[in-house]
Amino acid sequence: MVVRIELSDAEVDRVFHALADATRRDIVRRTLVGEASVSELADAYAMSFAAVQKHVAVLEGAGLVTKEPRGRTRIVRAEPGQIDRVRGLLDAYADLWRGRIDRLDALLGAHRAPRSDQDADHAPRSDHDREQGSH
Repeated sequence: MVVRIELSDAEVDRVFHALADATRRDIVRRTLVGEASVSELADAYAMSFAAVQKHVAVLEGAGLVTKEPRGRTRIVRAEPGQIDRVRGLLDAYADLWRGRIDRLDALLGAHRAPRSDQDADHAPRSDHDREQGSH
């Protein structure tokens, strides 16, 4: 199976780098719920305004959020289209692995000898079975 993605290798690298940080994942989550100014985001974290700006810049570079000037503030909102492309990539990888696991299960199943009831009647008895039968 070939994994077809809508993102270049460089875009995938930027997305996974951006999502590797818990604060950035939280910013994406918050901006999916509703847009927020950089100042509002900064108030939610125990870090400087400049640090939050840097996190937003990384997310923006990955295409996961956009910043829009509104007067003197900058409004951050999630980019659902990019998030859908990333989800599609992860779904394609999951399908690839499910297919591999299914093929492995089929291969292992083909090598297992099915045990019939008749086989069970002729199976050698264990010491435990012999002891149980003698009582």
